[in-house]
Amino acid sequence: MKYHAIDNSLFIKNRKNFMAQMKPSSLAVFNSNDIYPISADSTMPFEQHRDIFYLSGVDQEESILVLFPGCPKEKHREILFLKETNEHIAVWEGEKLTKAAALKTSGIKTVYWLQDMEKVLFELMTQCDTVYINTNEHYRANVETETREDRFTKWLKNKYPAHSVAKSNPILQRLRSVKDAIELDLMQQACDITEKGFRRLLGFVKPGVWEYEIEAELMHEFLRNRSKKFAYTPIVASGNNANVLHYIENNQQCKAGDLLLLDVGAEYANYSSDMTRTIPVSGKFTDRQKAVYNAVNRVKNEATKLLVPGTDWIEYHVEVGKLMTSELLSLGLIDKADVQNENPDWPAYKKYFMHGTSHHIGLDTHDYGLLHEPMQANMVFTVEPGIYIPDEGFGIRLEDDVVIQESGEPFNLMRNIPIEVEEIEDLMNS
Repeated sequence: MKYHAIDNSLFIKNRKNFMAQMKPSSLAVFNSNDIYPISADSTMPFEQHRDIFYLSGVDQEESILVLFPGCPKEKHREILFLKETNEHIAVWEGEKLTKAAALKTSGIKTVYWLQDMEKVLFELMTQCDTVYINTNEHYRANVETETREDRFTKWLKNKYPAHSVAKSNPILQRLRSVKDAIELDLMQQACDITEKGFRRLLGFVKPGVWEYEIEAELMHEFLRNRSKKFAYTPIVASGNNANVLHYIENNQQCKAGDLLLLDVGAEYANYSSDMTRTIPVSGKFTDRQKAVYNAVNRVKNEATKLLVPGTDWIEYHVEVGKLMTSELLSLGLIDKADVQNENPDWPAYKKYFMHGTSHHIGLDTHDYGLLHEPMQANMVFTVEPGIYIPDEGFGIRLEDDVVIQESGEPFNLMRNIPIEVEEIEDLMNS
């Protein structure tokens, strides 16, 4: 891993909070992700399952975490099963976690090698009635690949059919959505790395550069600051490409007079940042571009103020829609008749702003969080309004990551990333 070691008090606390929500006489199992093949002997870079990472800090394949708070044997209330390291693995792949290193990382004292898992688990299953399985129930999930977790669940239910089954996900949705101070610090580091990448671009972007060159500049800056990658597939969209919401080809040349929409973010220690900025390729906005840009920025600033404890997700988006409607009227993009005759299920503003304004962010870019429950302090949300005008050849989106506070306005993790028109123009022309 490129990131600095994380204080294991975070993972100790996370496990304690999870186990406090478990039923009596129950255990929970969490698996690492697979290493996914490409073809021949090629594989994709390993990405740890965020749930086992959240509960243990273990960032290694072929790992299993078992939590059994009511186990008669105290040493079996928290167990890690790890792939056994040896000299051959150390030479060819690099040494895996030792038992001592696993304890230091996770705070878990009982560590077995993976080959002992079935034997130990059999003993544990004779002592419990319910097993928590870890299903993916995120509202955006669309998974066709059978995961390691899926295979384990099928094996477990087949081998122990008399046990009751419960779901870990509802507990994790609530716990993971409210961030610990250590998590907020890691997210701040991810945002700070993103800031460095963006500032680098302000001196690099000019007519004639290619979108992929801009992507490369970002990746260079991210890597040199201990981020292993983009937190999500980067969007580097010049001109009309910005009107494709998930444009990821990044293969066109930036032209004089165009705007460049950058929806990019660095990860750090598996935590995501998610930034969007829109800048002028030539270093200066036209009057029309500036007017639309400032309208989007005003909506972002006012929408941010609405993110307070107790806010309802649906009502929030209704209020943001009102803010955007007012700005679009002022810009002449819609008129009063459009608003009076609008379809309540697809308001007039949706012609130019068709996506949501905010989503949870954390270990996943679209992080865990139950949208039917009120917002709470220490949840982290993006705020990302946009106006997209294909007929005028540009689209503008602005996005920050903000932490809901117990009182007052949210704390902006991207407060130091340039966003005002004058600052961006000054930096691009300095």
